[in-house]
Amino acid sequence: MLTELQTIALCEKHKVCIVIPTYNNSGTVTDIVERCKAYCSDLIVVNDGSTDSTTERINEIRGITLISYQQNQGKGFALKMAFANALELGFKYAITIDSDGQHNPADIPSFLEKLDADGQALIIGVRNMDQPGIPAKSNFGRKFSNFWFWVETGTRHEDTQSGFRLYPLMPFNSMTFYTRKFEFEIESLIRLAWKGIPVTSVPVSVVYLPEETRVSHFRPFRDFTRISILNTVLVFLALTWFRPMLYLKEVKKNGISQLLSSYNSANKLALSVAFGVFMGIIPIWGFQLVTAIVLAFVFKLNKPLVIIFANISIPPFIPVIIYLSMICGSLWVKQAVGLFHFSGDISIESVKPYLVQYIAGSITLAIIAALAFGTATYAYLYINKNKKG
Repeated sequence: MLTELQTIALCEKHKVCIVIPTYNNSGTVTDIVERCKAYCSDLIVVNDGSTDSTTERINEIRGITLISYQQNQGKGFALKMAFANALELGFKYAITIDSDGQHNPADIPSFLEKLDADGQALIIGVRNMDQPGIPAKSNFGRKFSNFWFWVETGTRHEDTQSGFRLYPLMPFNSMTFYTRKFEFEIESLIRLAWKGIPVTSVPVSVVYLPEETRVSHFRPFRDFTRISILNTVLVFLALTWFRPMLYLKEVKKNGISQLLSSYNSANKLALSVAFGVFMGIIPIWGFQLVTAIVLAFVFKLNKPLVIIFANISIPPFIPVIIYLSMICGSLWVKQAVGLFHFSGDISIESVKPYLVQYIAGSITLAIIAALAFGTATYAYLYINKNKKG
């Protein structure tokens, strides 16, 4: 473990400051700030509209940068204010630590040691949640957050809910964040990960005071609702933008051949292609790709292949798909209405007579095309395997 002097030297070397947001933590804030000063010379304390004696306590502390405002705005707003100030002062990193006594300033050297060894990253302090006295709701919240982080980024981390972190500040210069309460820590974590910032961790200790003396500003119903709404938006963006782009970059970098060779089962590869084609044709326009990605995870298929072949319904192919769907539909519908004639007066009423024929036909076409593409893929892989053998 680094000494206090070594930690201060690393803070200066990497231009690191410590950010401490506080709201009505008069009983603990002074102690936390003073203990942090032993590890870093530059502290930014944000008084987020405290209504108790926190303001008086902070005003007595010397050697800190103080940001203070009268109306409570939320932790996310406080952090954004601190990060903007830190960037103006020339800092490149900020360690955030809560002022309620839950985090131990003695763990700050671990963040600096990790930063010095590995370089730029968002470093999360992983709490030991198996120790006695940890509230059940805190353990649930951590697991809930970890699960959605995996869904949204494709990577796993042990404690994505921890507020004890080291943030790289430079990305914040070019990003706009939309949340301002507790959920800001989730938004910033996910979006920095999407931006390609490595997310790593260090173990830290955690202290939960007895419930009767613990100060918590987390309002379960209201804050959990906001977090759930945020995760809904992030999951949608992940499935429609981030994940597809990630897989397409992988294909561009490695090529289809290498992508195929990285999976052992020809059956699964052929099934992935067939499933992608099927999802790209069935009549759920606007939801085809999202549904395909979700089900690809459920069925453990090759995600890049599913995404690539689900894009069979890109605009140039749509007229062909509709045409073939109407042809296939005429095989099932007794009183087929023929092919749809496009004109300038298209309306819901003009389209209605064709819907049954189109839906039946598109499902039929999806099955036929899936079988054809899947069979062709399997044959290709089988022939190539025999050639190499």
